[in-house]
Amino acid sequence: MGMRRVHRWRAFRLSECPVGSFAPRVCRNFLLSFAAILAGSASFAKESPMTIDQAEGFAKLALAGIDREFPNKTGHVTTGTDDLKTPREMHPVFYGHFDWHSSVHGHWMLVRLLKQFPYAPFADEVGNTLQRRFSVVGLALEAEYFRKSENKSFERMYGWAWALRLAVELRSWDDPRGREWAKNLEPLEKEIVGLAKGYLPKLDWPVRCGFHPESSFPLGQMLDYARAVGDSELEKLLIEKSKQFYMGDRDYPVTYEPSGNDFFSPGLNVADLMRRVLPPAEFATWLEKYLPGLAEGKAGNLLTPVKVSDPTDGHLIHLAGLNLNRAWTMQGIASVLPEGDPRKKVLLDAADKHTKDGLELVASGHYEGDHWLASFAVYLLSETGR
Repeated sequence: MGMRRVHRWRAFRLSECPVGSFAPRVCRNFLLSFAAILAGSASFAKESPMTIDQAEGFAKLALAGIDREFPNKTGHVTTGTDDLKTPREMHPVFYGHFDWHSSVHGHWMLVRLLKQFPYAPFADEVGNTLQRRFSVVGLALEAEYFRKSENKSFERMYGWAWALRLAVELRSWDDPRGREWAKNLEPLEKEIVGLAKGYLPKLDWPVRCGFHPESSFPLGQMLDYARAVGDSELEKLLIEKSKQFYMGDRDYPVTYEPSGNDFFSPGLNVADLMRRVLPPAEFATWLEKYLPGLAEGKAGNLLTPVKVSDPTDGHLIHLAGLNLNRAWTMQGIASVLPEGDPRKKVLLDAADKHTKDGLELVASGHYEGDHWLASFAVYLLSETGR
């Protein structure tokens, strides 16, 4: 199908379906199927691994938490009684989903789903919700929060990374709403970019752990952002910092992962960053030194999905996210390896296993995981970052 015909179908709306006892339903089903084929920014002809049913389930989880103010973990530094405010008073847009960063990537997820499934049954509700949330005033107040000296390190750098991923998602959407929301987000986006440019030159050592303070995940997200918006200054800074931190890494201690509360694989996050930083051939050589046994399937515990003993525990449920994170990093690493490289198959086979186990707990019925895991699932299934 040619590009011109694709654009003509994308402009079609359900209201244009013929009238009849079953025609609207047939028309809707056709459009939903066609939208799934079109899903994915890399190629119109590439079928999305995410189904519409999955997308609808993920959207429901996000919508259920987007206005849920409590329970809430604010992470706010209180300097006096004037700072004793509710989450919504501090963050008029990103106050739901238990914490700020989860709210941000919950909003990102809804944008991503709306872009990929514009004719899905949930599309109208998602669009109306985001129109209400992405207000000029609300987002300006979110930006203002970071201008106070005690808040400049708030959500550094995990939350920053998701905010810039949201900015990329909106900026890359050829849609009037997307352009409007991207413009409204600009004050917060610029504030975070400024904070990152001020902080990164001072960061002399990477943070290596399996949760929020970890460095390589946000560096990768910010690098995607810098390239998407053409910020060469930020891109140069990120590449230099990534090479400073990780270029000399050798024989990553795979047996040390995971730790009990991980939702990230710090080792795989580094490799997923470096495949963005280095040319493919150079990366393949770096990876051989970094994970020398990978071609033979030797990578400690990294290739085996982890089990969650108690999905109601807010820390232990992190391990479900770890499975999803491992899957997307393995796929990302494999995507730049040449055909015939035995490491490619090892990674993709392990990614399939991690995907299966990770998806089983995305909707456990417990808010400890339900407030955030769908975002990780959408990141994986929509092939974000590639």
